[in-house]
Amino acid sequence: MGYTVALTGGIGSGKSTIANEFLKNGVSVVDADVIARQVVEPGAPALRAIAAHFGPETIQPDGTLNRRLLRERIFASPDDKRWLNALLHPLIHEETQRQIAGATSPYVLWVVPLLVENQLHTKADRVLVVDVSPETQISRTMARDGVTREHAEHILAAQATREARLAVADDVIDNNGAPDAVASDVARLHEAYLRYASQVVSQEKP
Repeated sequence: MGYTVALTGGIGSGKSTIANEFLKNGVSVVDADVIARQVVEPGAPALRAIAAHFGPETIQPDGTLNRRLLRERIFASPDDKRWLNALLHPLIHEETQRQIAGATSPYVLWVVPLLVENQLHTKADRVLVVDVSPETQISRTMARDGVTREHAEHILAAQATREARLAVADDVIDNNGAPDAVASDVARLHEAYLRYASQVVSQEKP
C-alpha cells in the first residue's frame, strides 16, 4: 500500500473543503463517507439486509435508504447499532483498501470522520486534523443541516473530543476562518507529503 495521509475532524470542521483543496493538487482522495453511501446504494446486498433486519420502511419509495429513520433506530438501540456496524464496516474497509490500492498519486488522502472513534489512526502513515472551535462546529452544522443548536450540540457530544483528535495529529489545519484561507496550508502540506512519500519509496527500493 502506498503512502497514506488520514484526514479527520469533527462535524462542521470543513473536511470536505480541505479534501477538495488536495484534490485540486492532483491527490487521490478516498472518502469513507462516500464509500459508506456507495455500499448501501439501491440494489446493493447491504441495503437488502438492512431492509430485512429493520423493516421495509427503511427503504424510501425511490429505492434509497431512509437515513433519518435508520439513524433514529440505531440511536435508540445499541444492539441495532452493533448489528449495522458489523454489516457495513467490513464492506467499507474492503472498498477503501481497493480504492487506496488503485490510487495513482504519490500519496493518498484518506478522509475518515471517525478515525479516532474507531481507532484507525494507526492505519495511516500520517494524520492530518482539521481543527475548529466547538462554537464554529455548532454554527456551521446548524446552517448546513438546518438543525437546532441542541441537536448540533448532541452530535458533537457523541463524537471524539477536540483534544482526542489533536492528540493523534501529526499535522493540524486551523479552519476557523474563511474557506479560501486554507489553500496555502494545503499547498505547504502537499509539498511535505510528496517528500515523505518519495522518501518511503526510495527506502523500499532494493
